[in-house]
Amino acid sequence: MGIVGGMQEVLPGVYHWTSIHPKLRIEVASYWLDGPGIVIDPLIPADVGIEWFAGRRTPPTAVLLSNRHHFRHSDVFAAAFGCAVHVNAAGLHEFTHGEVVEGFAPGDALPGGVTACAVGIICPDETALFVEDQRAMVFADALVTGAPHHRQSLGFVPDQLMDDPVQTKLGLLQAFARLLDDYDFAHLLLAHGGPIIGDGRRALQELIAAGGRTAFEI
Repeated sequence: MGIVGGMQEVLPGVYHWTSIHPKLRIEVASYWLDGPGIVIDPLIPADVGIEWFAGRRTPPTAVLLSNRHHFRHSDVFAAAFGCAVHVNAAGLHEFTHGEVVEGFAPGDALPGGVTACAVGIICPDETALFVEDQRAMVFADALVTGAPHHRQSLGFVPDQLMDDPVQTKLGLLQAFARLLDDYDFAHLLLAHGGPIIGDGRRALQELIAAGGRTAFEI
């Protein structure tokens, strides 16, 4: 699926790239919805820079965050394009240094035809983003593979990153089951792991059937 920083069109009009997080020093993923001009969990891609977005038919119109920790370069996009940054209202307390963000609630219709879906559990503002036109579901930290371009097992983050691993895993499995019941998605777009195209729904169903698993260890 490409190199670190490499911009890849993984679905028609849906672009994925990875960057090394400047604080965490790990590889993380971001996404771009080309039609409506929506950037999700953005870090500026090293290979094309922010200029790539300015050259699209529709430049960025909004930034969507799957949780508060994924603000990343959102302020750069907001300043360059005058677009709003949208985050789950349960995470607004994080932004105390003048960041301009708008809160949403699970169930809200967001810019670009995206729906905010409740996950919670791992943190109160954990949100899945349903891109209906593409039948894709974006996950923040609730569902990972651990290596964006060298896929390992789909599953949970390590227990050390959970306050109560037993209850958190149970709650996440219940949240995943609700998403499968409520939304018709086929693809998984992961903030910590490569996109799973075509068989994402089946992969999530298999994870639930297995009772869950940890994707990687640290």
